Amino acid sequence: MYKILLTSLVAAGFILGAAARLQPASAGTCAAKCPPAPLQFVPGQRITYEVVNLTSSLVQMQKVVGTDPIPLNPGQVVSFVRGGGTDPNLSLLLWDATGLPLGMRLSKPNARTLRIEVRPGGRPPGDRTIYLRDDGRVAVY
Repeated sequence: MYKILLTSLVAAGFILGAAARLQPASAGTCAAKCPPAPLQFVPGQRITYEVVNLTSSLVQMQKVVGTDPIPLNPGQVVSFVRGGGTDPNLSLLLWDATGLPLGMRLSKPNARTLRIEVRPGGRPPGDRTIYLRDDGRVAVY
């Protein structure tokens, strides 16, 4: 009998001790901690791509496999328009001419512009491809 009572008291002590360390739950919005919404465009609309080389070295850009790379000097900005009913979605390949990893920062300054800032850094091999998907979302690989 004493053994059962002692076991019950020890178990209750463990339960109460564990409960004392629990933090109360709090509810709220994620207004300050939410991740940014993914970039998305209306599928099939014409989009202006603005590519900015913010590195200190030459960056190569290739719009479509099978075309020649376009060199982007440090600080250079290149804009071009793609999309619409007959123009397929764009895959854009970018790489540093010296082999350093790159990071891409994407933004949507207006409803029909995708700004791609090419920056140094990231883990090798870094960000190398920007792809506009069929559903209008933008992906970085």
